[in-house]
Amino acid sequence: MISVFPKPYADLVARLRVPFGFALVIAFAWLSQPSLRSLALGIPAGILGLMVRAWAAGHLEKNMQLAETGPYAYVRNPLYIGTLLVAAGLAIASRRWIVGAIFAAVFFLIYLPVIELEEQHLRKLFPAYQSYAQRVPGLIPAFRSTTRAGRFQWKRYMRNEEYQAALGFLAGVIFLVGKLFL
Repeated sequence: MISVFPKPYADLVARLRVPFGFALVIAFAWLSQPSLRSLALGIPAGILGLMVRAWAAGHLEKNMQLAETGPYAYVRNPLYIGTLLVAAGLAIASRRWIVGAIFAAVFFLIYLPVIELEEQHLRKLFPAYQSYAQRVPGLIPAFRSTTRAGRFQWKRYMRNEEYQAALGFLAGVIFLVGKLFL
């Protein structure tokens, strides 16, 4: 596999992912100018993203088993698709195009290299990953299942601490509602 990002860059952004997250929160808080309409449009998009993330987390056994069921039968990175939808929902709710542009820049500059590092890790960990990667697209879902069926498990959802994404989204929504009415 040819690396799109130089390894030193990918390693650096992997370490900076959390600090960039805090910078995003500050930019979001500073720049947001929500309206009732923007909230009505953005919140459902964010909830859809949370549902995608939850579905993925309920099929994921990190570093123990190659996830090929649930959303992983359609796309290799459903957690990142969910993250994109959550970010889009918050950007729409913020009613500022600059928030969306910042979120998009962070996704392309930070998350794409992290996805590449994670895929390199999975290739080393699971010999079957190469075959899986050839069947299932990375970020644009194939709307046909490529693997066997599997069952969502709440214990996996909880073990993967996916509820933290829901709590973060809820905090963002509460902040926007507060900013609108205060």
